[in-house]
Amino acid sequence: MNATQEGSSPVLNLLAQLHRDHLAISEGTVATYIPELAKADPNWFGICLVTANGTVYEVGDTRQSFTIQSISKPFVYGLALEDNGRAAVLQKVGVEPTGDAFNSISLDPGTGRPRNPMINAGAIATAGLIGGKNRVVKIRRVLETFGLYAGRELDIDKAIYQSESQTGHRNRAIGHMLRNFDILTDDPAPTVEQYFQQCSISVTCRDLGMMAATLANRGVNPVTGKQAIRGEYVESILSVMGSCGMYDFAGEWIYNIGMPAKSGVSGGVIAVLPGQLGIGVFSPPLDAHGNSVRGIRVCDELSRRLDLHLLNRSGIGRSAIRLKLTGAEIGSSRVRTTQESKILREGGGRTALYQLQGNLAFAATETVTHDIVTGAGGIDFLILDFKRVLTLNESACQLFHLLLRQFHEAGKSVLFARLGDLPLLRRYMKAKLGVGWEDKFQLFQDTDPALEWCENKVLERAGVGRSADHCATPEDYDLLEKFTGEEMGVLVALFKRRAWKKDEVIINIGDDAGEMFFVVRGNVSVIIAAASGTPKRLATFSAGMAFGEMAIIDRAPRSATIVADTAVECDTLCLEDFEKLGVSQPAIKIKLLENLSLGLCRKLRKANREISAFD
Repeated sequence: MNATQEGSSPVLNLLAQLHRDHLAISEGTVATYIPELAKADPNWFGICLVTANGTVYEVGDTRQSFTIQSISKPFVYGLALEDNGRAAVLQKVGVEPTGDAFNSISLDPGTGRPRNPMINAGAIATAGLIGGKNRVVKIRRVLETFGLYAGRELDIDKAIYQSESQTGHRNRAIGHMLRNFDILTDDPAPTVEQYFQQCSISVTCRDLGMMAATLANRGVNPVTGKQAIRGEYVESILSVMGSCGMYDFAGEWIYNIGMPAKSGVSGGVIAVLPGQLGIGVFSPPLDAHGNSVRGIRVCDELSRRLDLHLLNRSGIGRSAIRLKLTGAEIGSSRVRTTQESKILREGGGRTALYQLQGNLAFAATETVTHDIVTGAGGIDFLILDFKRVLTLNESACQLFHLLLRQFHEAGKSVLFARLGDLPLLRRYMKAKLGVGWEDKFQLFQDTDPALEWCENKVLERAGVGRSADHCATPEDYDLLEKFTGEEMGVLVALFKRRAWKKDEVIINIGDDAGEMFFVVRGNVSVIIAAASGTPKRLATFSAGMAFGEMAIIDRAPRSATIVADTAVECDTLCLEDFEKLGVSQPAIKIKLLENLSLGLCRKLRKANREISAFD
């Protein structure tokens, strides 16, 4: 999966913003000690983030080719581990950080063993551990392995290789020192040339992001699904990247940014957050440590803004998306007319409800936002239900804020429901949205009123729906559908008009059932006490609808409380008068019972659809 166009994702929009913010940086210089590297354009700048589930976000010059240089070291180290095992490799190359520059000659004074595989001495020793009968076979294996990481075939930049070989006298000296201590057991020249070749492999920023994500995904390329390295060795690679990957900047890097990383003098940087994502940044100007200036700053921004520090992890739970439904699958508790129900079934698919769960940090929230924007073309109204969310950090807030802005600019609505004990999101939105933030940040105590809000918007667009002050006549009553004028006149003669004020109780739970009600004006809600003790709305009826009609069938005491949401008027039909119709006007009674049965069937079908959606 790819997310490569700005505007299609909050994550991509964030990367684009970082790219714009850092593009004007003029600090640093392009590496010149290898002549061919000096030809790089200092304005080249790309950022690529790849998640462990294979979503690719890239901005800038992510398809510009450059050579991998020292970023090759952890990947070759992994191949050496596979070929020889940890114990054998540790006899030749240590894992202790040095605090020295990348080209330092840092060998154990007693054994001659290089301190770690991330400095040139350790990398040359590691290159000598690759299996193969000659240098041609070995470098072919390296290319094949790198290709598995990147998800495509890679090759060597011959001009860079020639330049490296012609100027690599210091590395040749290191090779001879390694031979002196029997770390290299044969002529060091082929191994040093092999090292020059591995550093000269041509890659792109996208390749780096994919290679980093493969390490994050325990050695499996998240896009191709192919295994680049056995998972058991990934921890060893990431360990030395974490402690040694940034040379004499390694301590400050892990303290501030907190992800295993590796840099190269051509301007590349990779960073890995295990189990979640890989980052590749490319920008040729380097700082005094030999690290990309923009690369360091971008990774620092991403770590801070998205809370990516390895040592600040939230609990790992199940998928952040518990349920995903549409308005055609689930509706609000407001009872709708037959016409309204038909419109909502046809247009309800453009309302999406996401019920979220668990701990929402960057990786979990990115999964949510990516799933949403993937189907954004079919969404007009988005409801995010946070009832089952345990924790939420600032990186999640940032992604939801970007999603809200993106939807708002596209003329779409985002509704937040049941935030409960998660005030951070409200505070974050208030700070980011500024004046009028309440109008942009629509917050509901429950998903039910949020669904009703969306339904009302759908009906408004369709030019259907009754206003709050609509006054119904008997011809509008759902239960009197298809009644003749004469039949309706018989019933109207039995009605008694009654009125209630707003918030007044019309029916109390446990009351004896003595009448049914036809709403003439206003809204009424059916309320029960939830298990928590808080009131819960089961249904809302408006003008033209009937309630209390179940008493006609079972005569049982009232099972819920009904309250006037507004000033309400109703026509009431007492059960005694209804029973008398069976004698004086049996056809009218039968027709009323038939309409009642049809209404109950519609409610049952709606309930069945919603129950199956939650299965």
